[in-house]
Amino acid sequence: MSLGLKSRGGDGFSSSLIPKRSSFTRPGTITILSADNTVLQKIGPATRDKVPFKQIPLRLRQAFLAAEDRRFYEHSGIDLFGIARASVTNLLSGQVQEGASTITQQLARIVFLSQERSLQRKLNEALMAQKLEQELTKDQILEQYLNLVYLGAGAYGVADAAWTYFSKPVQDLSLGEMATLAGLPPAPTAYSPLVSLEVAQERRNSVLSRMQEVGFITPSEAEAARREPLALKPAAPKYAQSLAPYFTDYVRQELPRFVAPDVLEYGGLTLKTTLNYRWQQAADQAIQNSTYGSLQGALVSIDPRDGAIRAMVGGVDFNRSQFNRATQAYRQPGSTFKMFVYAAAIASGMSPSQVYLDAAINLGGYKPQNFSRSFSGSISLTQALTNSVNIVAIKVLRDVGIDNVIRVARQMGIRADLARYYPLALGASDVTLLEITSAYGTLANQGKYLTPHPIAEIIDHRGRVLYQDKQIKPVQALDPGSAAIVTSMLERVVTSGTGAAAYLPDRAVAGKTGTTEQARDLWFIGYIPQLVTGVWLGYDNFAPTGSGSSAAAVAWYRFMVEAIKDLPPEKFPPLPNPDQRKPLFKAQFTSGSDLGGIDRGPGRYDYGAGIELADSPSFAGSLPAAPASNAGSSRSRDPEPEYSSEPAAEEPRYEDAPPEAPAESFEPGPSAVEAEPAPPAPVEPQAPVPPPPEPTAPPLPVEPTAPQPQAP
Repeated sequence: MSLGLKSRGGDGFSSSLIPKRSSFTRPGTITILSADNTVLQKIGPATRDKVPFKQIPLRLRQAFLAAEDRRFYEHSGIDLFGIARASVTNLLSGQVQEGASTITQQLARIVFLSQERSLQRKLNEALMAQKLEQELTKDQILEQYLNLVYLGAGAYGVADAAWTYFSKPVQDLSLGEMATLAGLPPAPTAYSPLVSLEVAQERRNSVLSRMQEVGFITPSEAEAARREPLALKPAAPKYAQSLAPYFTDYVRQELPRFVAPDVLEYGGLTLKTTLNYRWQQAADQAIQNSTYGSLQGALVSIDPRDGAIRAMVGGVDFNRSQFNRATQAYRQPGSTFKMFVYAAAIASGMSPSQVYLDAAINLGGYKPQNFSRSFSGSISLTQALTNSVNIVAIKVLRDVGIDNVIRVARQMGIRADLARYYPLALGASDVTLLEITSAYGTLANQGKYLTPHPIAEIIDHRGRVLYQDKQIKPVQALDPGSAAIVTSMLERVVTSGTGAAAYLPDRAVAGKTGTTEQARDLWFIGYIPQLVTGVWLGYDNFAPTGSGSSAAAVAWYRFMVEAIKDLPPEKFPPLPNPDQRKPLFKAQFTSGSDLGGIDRGPGRYDYGAGIELADSPSFAGSLPAAPASNAGSSRSRDPEPEYSSEPAAEEPRYEDAPPEAPAESFEPGPSAVEAEPAPPAPVEPQAPVPPPPEPTAPPLPVEPTAPQPQAP
């Protein structure tokens, strides 16, 4: 028979097994492990190493026995003789000098009971102590106690305290230092040498006298220890820091979604995470090698087949800034958002070889341009995406329908608010790195979206599994054929387009670059069949970086070249049979050469040079756009300039909404890169502009005056 208790906060009993020795823990403790069981962080009371019984010095054990429970090896959990002795001692002294609780009772209180003072709690403590004595040996009980007892200054257990007070392991403690620690349990703060050396020395000497009285040490040893100076060398606990701080902080934020508050409070939880620690080290190094000064960076890597987050870097230095730029920073994604436009187009039944006219266009006064301020003429969708042509992206968004583009983006994993206007095609709406990276993973997983998650398994202090990530089910966001086609288009971006810096020899790689106005944000999101990784570089205060998206692609490469050492080469799925494809919805095209139109050719679906046209020339619906006064510029290819030596302002700025646009349109100079300028935050349209008799654009709601985005 054995006895267990309800969760912390209630002292009622229920029949259950005493936990295994390995699962004894203090309330509130959380251990975070990587996928390969590397301890990333321990949070809460028991945050340091536990010392096996045989590695705890004999003199240290004896010091605690003399101070707390000299008859420990003689009683069965409750020491009636000790209670009587303590009562007499305290009565004669007029104050509490000795406690009556045995070490076994203290362990029961630490692990199973609340700390409130009540008769019911004392009775439960006594009963639980007897049950512990029945199921554990004396050495096991003492081992657990010495590893869990609170010793002040945030130190739990003797190993923790030895480091906190003296910066040394327990094996190197002197007799005087051991006695100092043994004197702390009754009043850890009052007896702390960090609070009062004089009081701590008096308490230490009292413990030494008890050790001599019991026969653990000789009078000469006791006297030598009393003369020993109390040389403190305080240090932060070894495990106070995390091996992956941005990731473990994110894990802690996500934990309440899976664990009830009372379970979380009681603690004793072990969190098996999805993190690959070797890859995490490579990710940290990749960001460190890609930033300088106050330039920040973030990286997140996800297994697209199950949504498991394998690596996460939220900034250059967690100690200086805990703001996680992978999960909390909302930034404009630039041309990385074009993927959703083309994904919607392909899902609608368009062919990647369908040809658009890259030419000037006027959308109700919104006149986007390419970075080069020139046009390519007739160009296929694949070529337009490969070279990040702005005009074609906007025309495709217009023809597919902005609501369809937003719908596809939502299904693929974008959760941020998306502005309903033309600059959306160029990445004008803010997103997080985590969400857009997971959305690209939908393509790598044949159109199936899985919620990105950091926790694989949660185990409580009794070894029971509370949660497993197997509960996460995929959602078919895009048909496999469309996903395969878009992937083949994005492969061209890496092999012959703006993402060439991310090329991995003998590997199937797909991805997209992105840069915003004046290179304030540098992006690269890329994937292989087994891993999708996103990188962002930029300043917290939105200052220009003076570089291009190739810098983000280089950081991506630095990480992936290490990660693929653990992954065999795989190919992307083959392209689908065009005759078997069923469009998710139908795109409709706007007529009129002044809108750019479409080069007309044979209406067939082709992965090569063929052209497919929709039957209907009518416009699908009304789309917002920037006003006529905003004749800003747009950009295509990234000239990959060197980093600028111009320092950025130091004051960081974090915003949940898009930054305000500058008063004037950005004019690219010799060092300009592919980019989209920050648009104004979208507002409710006042009233649609009625279409003219012979429209040059669909009806457009009025937007506030500001430059429109420019995109690579």
